[in-house]
Amino acid sequence: MDSLSRGLVADVLLRLHQEAEAADAPLMQAIGEATDQQGAISHFIEAETRDLTGVYRGLADNFLNVSPEFGRFLYLCARACKATRIVEFGSSMGISAIYMAAALRDMSGGRLIGTDLEPAKIARARANLAAAGLDDLVEFRVGDARETLKAGIGGEIDMVMLDGAFTLYLPILKLLEPHLKCGAVIIGENAFAEGAGYLDYVRDPQNGYLSLPLPFNPGRGNELTIRTR
Repeated sequence: MDSLSRGLVADVLLRLHQEAEAADAPLMQAIGEATDQQGAISHFIEAETRDLTGVYRGLADNFLNVSPEFGRFLYLCARACKATRIVEFGSSMGISAIYMAAALRDMSGGRLIGTDLEPAKIARARANLAAAGLDDLVEFRVGDARETLKAGIGGEIDMVMLDGAFTLYLPILKLLEPHLKCGAVIIGENAFAEGAGYLDYVRDPQNGYLSLPLPFNPGRGNELTIRTR
């Protein structure tokens, strides 16, 4: 069974990707026109460090979503590792959650725990998951994930998606580490070298991971990591 090829999930994803493209067009244009991409990333990370909540409140109307290709990759990863419990840091409007929840549904169920700082985004994410008929598989937690994920995960984690504040990837990973299965898949989007040591950590086998950059969506800092112990 494949929910992405046709049917309700496919229709909702098509609509949401179109809405996201329209909503984020000015932001994407500004990013594309930046002459110093590395400088722009460093500037954004500095802004996060100064005022994390303020930065993301300013992006509350932006989807900041994964591409359709990346979404299909998430679906494939979830199915390949036979995930039953997935944690997502930075759910935004819920597009990536739909891809992963669809994989859970197509494998007869499971649980996805999603997080985001912005209550308005979580409200829209819940509505979008409901529109796709997947809301029964997803629990969204509103607020700083360093706090909301302390409330418990409910068991071992098969897969993690990191797509929130760049500077928090490593703290969130370390928070989840005790719950990661051996062989758990960790996927980072916007996992940049400037992002507070995350790449150095997961690329060091001594820390219990094997990791490498992904070749698609160049410039987005996509990284695939496997827990080895």
